[in-house]
Parts: sequence; structure tokens; C-alpha cells
Amino acid sequence: MEKQFLITQDESTVIAALVYGIIFLVLLTTGLLLFFHYSRRKIIQKELEKAALKLEHQKTILQATIATQEEERKRIAQDLHDAISARLNVVSLTTNLLLDDDDINEEQKASLEHILGVTTTTLESSRKIAHDLLPPILDKFGLKVALEELFEDFTKSKQVQIKYDIDELDFLSKTNNLHIFRIAQELINNAIRHGDASRMNIQLKKEGENRFMFTCKDNGNGFDIKKIRKQSGIGLQNIKSRTAILECDLDVESEIDKGSLFTIQSKKQ
Repeated sequence: MEKQFLITQDESTVIAALVYGIIFLVLLTTGLLLFFHYSRRKIIQKELEKAALKLEHQKTILQATIATQEEERKRIAQDLHDAISARLNVVSLTTNLLLDDDDINEEQKASLEHILGVTTTTLESSRKIAHDLLPPILDKFGLKVALEELFEDFTKSKQVQIKYDIDELDFLSKTNNLHIFRIAQELINNAIRHGDASRMNIQLKKEGENRFMFTCKDNGNGFDIKKIRKQSGIGLQNIKSRTAILECDLDVESEIDKGSLFTIQSKKQ
């Protein structure tokens, strides 16, 4: 009897040891799982922080690059206005004075009129280039008026017919206004130069308090989206860069001989 009791007691001890052992293993396994879980979370968090810093760094570089471009455009526009345009005005005035001279013959008069015509054309071209490089109306009257003038100028030139619907975006900074203006310029020039478009429809609509959507549709030749994604030109790269700075999404739809549609929309917060 006593021997049987001892065996039972030994079995109980073994069972208790097994139970404690299993509990220990479960706790150890749980601890290890929690350790690896939180370690992985920390690693992922660190990687996300690195990615965020990298993106922020890239954005800063983009902003600095575009700011440099705009400063260079401003300098060139100022040089065109102050130096070249001023000298052309002097040539124009001098030519007019010579034309008023009664002593010149018909051949000389024809040559002076030719010089005056070339000078006038060059002066108008330099003013247009300076205006495109640094549109004064943007600073004076804002984005809506500047875009409307841009579209009307292209329509009057018979290069392309542009229908538009533009909202006033009073929440945007002057820098962001300039980004949208440059994007519109680039899209119109690309549609004419590369797409041979004759009609365009451009809209800039306010969405909520601090959001907007910009769409640009043309009836041009269109292009292969896959090829553009692999190797996009400088113009499209510039549009992508400005879109990133605006913190917007860019969507491009196009088919060969069916035109293109560009949509730029504020990211959902």
C-alpha cells in the first residue's frame, strides 16, 4: 500500500513537472514571439522613417532645383527686358528718324523699312519670351486671370482652340500658383508640339477647403502609356516633379490617335 502511494506521488510529481515545463515552454515561446513581433515592428518603423526621410530629401532637392530654374528664368526675362529690348527700341527709334530724312533714296528707304520690320518682330518675340519666362500678370492678378490670359493667347494665335473652366484657388501660395501655371504651359506646348492637337479642354476646380483637381484633355495623336512610363521626356518629368511638390496625384490616360487626358488631384487627407 505504502509502495503504491509512493508510485502515485512520483507520478504526480512527474505530471506537475511536465505541466510546469509545458507552461514554461508556452511562456517562453510567447515571449519569443512577442519579442520578434515588436522587433520586426521597430525594424519596419525604422525603414518607414528612412523612406520618409528619403522622400522628404528628394522633395527638398526637387524644390531647390525648380526654385533655381525659376530664378534663372527671372534673370533671363529681366535681361531680355533691360538689355535686348532696350537696345532694340533704340534701333527702332533711330531707324524711324532715318526714315523721316528727305535726303534718302528709295533703295535706302526700303532697306530701313526692312530693318524696322525685323526689329519690331524681334522686339515682339523678346517680349513674348520674357512674358512666358516670368508672367507679370500672375503676381499682379493671380492664377485664374493668368491662366485665362495664357489660354486666350494660344487660342488667338490659332495654334490650338482651348475651352476652359477655372476656379479661384485662394488657399494656394504664390509658389504653388506658379507650379500650376508652369504645368499648364508644359501640357499645352506638349499637346501642340508632340501631339499635333487642335482642341483642348482644361479645367481647374476647387474641391473642398484646401483641395483642387486640374484636368487637361486634348484631341492629339496620343501616345503609348507603357513607353512613357519607362522613359518619359523632360517635359513630363517636370510635370511629375511639380505635381510631387504640390502633394498631388498625377494620372495619365492616353491611346494612339485618341488624345490624352492628364488629371492632377490633391491627395486625400
